[in-house]
Amino acid sequence: MVTGDGTDAYTGDVTPGGAPQQRRLGCLTVTKVAVDPEMSNNCYLLHCTETDELVLVDAAAEAERLIELVGDRSLTSVVTTHQHWDHHRALAEVVAAHPEAVVVVGAPDADAVTEQTGVPVDRRVGDGDRVAVGTCDLHVIAIAGHTPGSIALLLDDPEVDSSPHLFTGDSLFPGGVGNTFGDPDAFRQLIGDVSAKLFDRLPDSTWFYPGHGGDSTLGAERPHLEEWRARGW
Repeated sequence: MVTGDGTDAYTGDVTPGGAPQQRRLGCLTVTKVAVDPEMSNNCYLLHCTETDELVLVDAAAEAERLIELVGDRSLTSVVTTHQHWDHHRALAEVVAAHPEAVVVVGAPDADAVTEQTGVPVDRRVGDGDRVAVGTCDLHVIAIAGHTPGSIALLLDDPEVDSSPHLFTGDSLFPGGVGNTFGDPDAFRQLIGDVSAKLFDRLPDSTWFYPGHGGDSTLGAERPHLEEWRARGW
């Protein structure tokens, strides 16, 4: 785990206006940056060092900063994890600066993202689809509940890292699942999908990166699943 200066100091703790944090996973580099002091969204830039290609997960805000992070490299895809406004406010500007980028959204949320941003969705994805980051693949996991078309992205490649890495959007955080806004059916859907598709399938060593705040591992959160289910949020 390294920061941009090469030190072994990645924590996943970033703040809007502060420096990004970076970690190397074999041929893949993950850069995490927080944007917008009010919402404090996380954006993740994934870079394949073998091909120099990049994928951006959630163009949430502060387009100039995200465009600067990309630089003159090839942005192959921009993935929006779900339709909520705070996760795609910079999408139009980023895509305008990088028209080669494929816009990727979970199928049930795709129309809403286009309606809110004016950006056409090039790929409507669901369970089992893949998003390439150079020589690596992100596996799409559909997780309904926070929104109908929320997705997580799984990097599970032993040649990259011995443990899986998971980008969860607003479906899973340290301390609980995402907000279901008092809808008991949506909560049951979300806790069910998170349990069955993430905790039941992936090891404790899986490191996950949420849409806001700090990172965690499935192992750290697993003992609390039944507490979350009992409390209903």
